[in-house]
Amino acid sequence: MQLVTVKIEKPEATNFILGQTHFIKSVEDIHEALVTAVPGIKFGLAFCEASGKCLVRWSGTDPALIDLAKGNAQALGAGHSFIIFFGDGFYPVNVLNALKMVPEVCRIFCATANPTEVVLAETGEGRGVLGVVDGFRTKGVESEDDIRWRKGFLRQIGYKL
Repeated sequence: MQLVTVKIEKPEATNFILGQTHFIKSVEDIHEALVTAVPGIKFGLAFCEASGKCLVRWSGTDPALIDLAKGNAQALGAGHSFIIFFGDGFYPVNVLNALKMVPEVCRIFCATANPTEVVLAETGEGRGVLGVVDGFRTKGVESEDDIRWRKGFLRQIGYKL
């Protein structure tokens, strides 16, 4: 077994979700969950099939995001993993619960806009996601000023009253 890391390639502010599912039906079910949760959502989805033809299966509502998802999925090459990229103004927090309710979805590895590296195990049979490095190393503990900023920011963007 060999450990491999793959950097997620994306524009800096683009949000994405990386997860694992278990069935080819996932592509359509995830698509339906996203458009039902947030009407008008812009996204690209790609799924790494782990048996049969072992293709990158894909769907979405935005051609550029679909291409981004397909390219990253192919670079990952990890069986039954899926990746979803979101357009401007659409965020993982708005779809995570709907996504977790899709019967085929096994786990979510990350939901972020941070620079991300995926840690993979590669064997003679294939690749599997072990985890992710999401963003940067912690630099300290928040101060009272940092707490005020956090609370103000959440209210400014409408997530808290």
